[in-house]
Amino acid sequence: MQDPKNTDLEGNPEPEGSCKVDGICEDRFSEVRREFERNFAERRELGACVCVMHEGRRVVDLWGGSSDEERTVPWTADTMVIVFSCTKGAVALCTHMLASEGELDLDLPLAHYWPEFRRHGKDLITVRMALNHQAGLPGVNRPLAPGSICDFEGMTKAMADEHPLWRPGSRHGYHALTFGWILGEVIRRVSTQTVGTFFRRQVAEPLGIDFWIGLPESEDHRVATTVMLPAGSFGPRDRFDAAVAERQPIQLANLYSLGELLDRGVCDSRIVRSAEIPAGNGIANARALAGMYAPLSIGGEWGDTTVVAPDQLIQMIATESAGEDAVFLQPSRFSAGFEKAPPGRDAVREKRELVISEAAFGHSGLGGAVGFADPGGRFSFGYAMNRHPDEGEALNRRYQPLIDATYRSLGHRSFAGGKWI
Repeated sequence: MQDPKNTDLEGNPEPEGSCKVDGICEDRFSEVRREFERNFAERRELGACVCVMHEGRRVVDLWGGSSDEERTVPWTADTMVIVFSCTKGAVALCTHMLASEGELDLDLPLAHYWPEFRRHGKDLITVRMALNHQAGLPGVNRPLAPGSICDFEGMTKAMADEHPLWRPGSRHGYHALTFGWILGEVIRRVSTQTVGTFFRRQVAEPLGIDFWIGLPESEDHRVATTVMLPAGSFGPRDRFDAAVAERQPIQLANLYSLGELLDRGVCDSRIVRSAEIPAGNGIANARALAGMYAPLSIGGEWGDTTVVAPDQLIQMIATESAGEDAVFLQPSRFSAGFEKAPPGRDAVREKRELVISEAAFGHSGLGGAVGFADPGGRFSFGYAMNRHPDEGEALNRRYQPLIDATYRSLGHRSFAGGKWI
């Protein structure tokens, strides 16, 4: 007898990639739904969700597939999943909120708020340099003991003891997990709250979004299993891998800082879910990602509340770091805390970039989750999933068609130079 979960209405076996997509999608955005369905039918999606908010109103909110690798538990409206570096966008938002309120100056040294940080030539590293990946601290200089990345206080002490690997401010390179420990400690020093608590109280609860940095055990049952295939998760990295093989200090430090996070199953452990790893263990869904960026797509306000002032929003949009990334040895662009559109068609051909408009900003996560705001188009976007790409599979194979469909649905017709215009 066929399992009814895996049969169509007539009792025939469904193909492995098929799924019933549920949720809302206004007619104007029907192409987004079609591309989301194609992800399951043609692009080997397992479980996923996508959300678009336009003018602060939810116009797409879709989900489908399975939240476990065995396809026994359906992905529902409230399913969440670890979104890895999408968490950086949440931490950057918290930092800008404090700056907007006048409690934090992005151009002051980090040591102004965190005196212990000034050691080993780090006295002139500013908060802004930490946000735009110019601080010269892309990792740690030694392999970490198991569980170290879950010890926030221990990792902030390690950051205070580190030496910069390049002259701060002279170049940029992706700070994979150190971004969160550095800025998370500044947020704690200024607000007297951990970054997870600050984000929950000041962002997630006021906006009504399901986004956690430090998940309570009571919410575990809603979290999808991550099917991680790290060999293909970063896309093409030939130069990075060669640098690791040559024992280059920048690339080794990047890998050391990740600890065991990329080992299969570790990110779904209770200890990782409950920890505050502010650059990499946020747990959310597409609705939460789009919801977090929604106020930033419409001027920085939400109802009667100013999330960030207009002059602060400008700093979130403006590109501050561009050119070859010192860690991954390929082009990248960042504003103060957020990813920007790639710097040209060559980067797009790498099939791992986030292709958005010049005004847009946000952050992607390991495996393909992404959230961003587009103030020019007055919309925000979120996508989350649980199956990471196979080796050789383009990282943006599933999220970029959804983004492209959103832009076309809003009347954009021109794609040039690696950006939507």
